[in-house]
Amino acid sequence: MAIKQYQAAGGVVIQQGKIAGLDGERAYVLLLDRADLGEVRLPKGHIDPGEDAVTAARRETEEETGFADLTVLADLGNRTVEFDYKEYHVIRDEHYFLMTLRSERRSPRPAQDEQQFRPFWVALEKAVELLTFADEREVVRTAVERYLQADRA
Repeated sequence: MAIKQYQAAGGVVIQQGKIAGLDGERAYVLLLDRADLGEVRLPKGHIDPGEDAVTAARRETEEETGFADLTVLADLGNRTVEFDYKEYHVIRDEHYFLMTLRSERRSPRPAQDEQQFRPFWVALEKAVELLTFADEREVVRTAVERYLQADRA
């Protein structure tokens, strides 16, 4: 089996309900429904040549969710995940950032992302249980902890 290795970056977007349709008293996490695969995921993707992790995380989160006015609050660190996909053994170094929205400004999403990902908001306390993959559940646990610590400060 061939090995495929690459770096990816993404965001955990947590928002206190200042967005249309959300209860202003609660915090929410932005997730992606990948119905074609039966998965619930975090936004993330390849780090392009010459791009740093934070730039890639912002770009990928915007492309996959459509939310364009993102602020990075904290670096959530790196994780390496390994899995088999088709004829490859994939080794992916993932770098995540805690983000929030400055506004509801949206940008057009690439057609492929529009077809693959349905973004949705879920209450902070429900996000971990909805995610498909254990590594992403751990990232959200860390993000929620950091978010709640910052909120108390």
